[in-house]
Amino acid sequence: MARGKQIQSVKGMHDILPQDWPWRDFVFKKTKTILEDYDFERIETPVLEETELFVRGVGEGTDIVEKEMYSFKTKGGDSVTMRPEGTAPVVRAYLEHGMRSLPQPVKLYYLSPKFRHEQPQAGRLRQYWTIGAELLGEGSFSVDAELIFILWKIFEEMGLKDAITLQINSIGDSNCRPEYKRALKDYYKNKLKKVCAPCRIKYKKNILRMLDCIQQECREVSAKAPQIFDFLDDDCKTHLKNVLEFLEEAKVPYILNPYLVRGLDYYTRTVFEIWPEEGGFALASGGRYDRLVETLGGQKTEAAGWEIGIERIIEFLKNKNVKIPKQKPEPKIFLTQLGDLAKKRSLIMFEQFRKAGIPLKASFTRDSIKSQLRIANKLGVRFTLILGQREALDGNIILRDMESSVQETLPLEGIVETIKKRLKEK
Repeated sequence: MARGKQIQSVKGMHDILPQDWPWRDFVFKKTKTILEDYDFERIETPVLEETELFVRGVGEGTDIVEKEMYSFKTKGGDSVTMRPEGTAPVVRAYLEHGMRSLPQPVKLYYLSPKFRHEQPQAGRLRQYWTIGAELLGEGSFSVDAELIFILWKIFEEMGLKDAITLQINSIGDSNCRPEYKRALKDYYKNKLKKVCAPCRIKYKKNILRMLDCIQQECREVSAKAPQIFDFLDDDCKTHLKNVLEFLEEAKVPYILNPYLVRGLDYYTRTVFEIWPEEGGFALASGGRYDRLVETLGGQKTEAAGWEIGIERIIEFLKNKNVKIPKQKPEPKIFLTQLGDLAKKRSLIMFEQFRKAGIPLKASFTRDSIKSQLRIANKLGVRFTLILGQREALDGNIILRDMESSVQETLPLEGIVETIKKRLKEK
């Protein structure tokens, strides 16, 4: 059979290789530890959800729903979508499993892949991973402040505090936002020829999104647009004021950005993003979503949350030359074997050392003593244990000091305890 074209990963999707995992584990462990210290519990939702969940939850006029979702019909005719974001599925699970009957607020976090059909580029993949935190069942400003404080501490723990900025805004609620939208409509009405084509569509469908367009011509126009602060009612103003005062008390620096709106319809009042100081892509984002639970069929339930982009933050860590700890301890012993009987005995011995907590390495597929010793030298181990056919029959093993090259023959029985003592002596 003729060899066909080599199959590669789907455009915008990527393999997570062994060398990638130490970085991912570093980010996840730092985040997991802090979230669990603050009583968040892990939840994971399915990759596939009913398409209606995102149409209703995220919003029909959003880029996600209109352009970016991977949606298809199942063999049974159901319309399903590969999860493009994490909040709506968590709210669906909150409702489906009766979590409103639990003591409120309910604090949940997740680590999962998301899928969006975007043009792949640096910082934007079609499959990407996020860590998210959601706090449901509490409307106090202190929830917003707690979530932002936790997010800031996560970046601080990763050594990035001095390389990031926190941008924050309020987009009001259903009481005051409509008047602001009308003011934006009036402002942009005679300026549509000066903005990009997508923004002209946003003008009709989702005018707030015009404020976060990155096109230069649109930025120039939006810079003089009305600001939301002039339209917030007293409750929204007080809510924002309290959040900011909390952050100041907690010494979390922030930038008040009146044009930060976020791209999902479910947000109300507080919205925020974490950015690299030098710009680029947001590393994390979130906000309050007090109407989402109700929109998805539940009772009115206040909530807030955020998500961190794993791939983006790993790239940022590497660019900042952040050193991450080694995941495994350096091996102290290398186990060398020659012959079938020695290999069988060595596998059992390897397990004994592993259970005793002594880090070691071995190469069970190599037959040459010389090649195995070369590996031991590269690893920089303190001792090499050599088990040949004769030693296996006699119940002995050779211990080689890799610094002095001195060798001695020792009883195989009790070798684990013997090595423990030798390592303590060095």
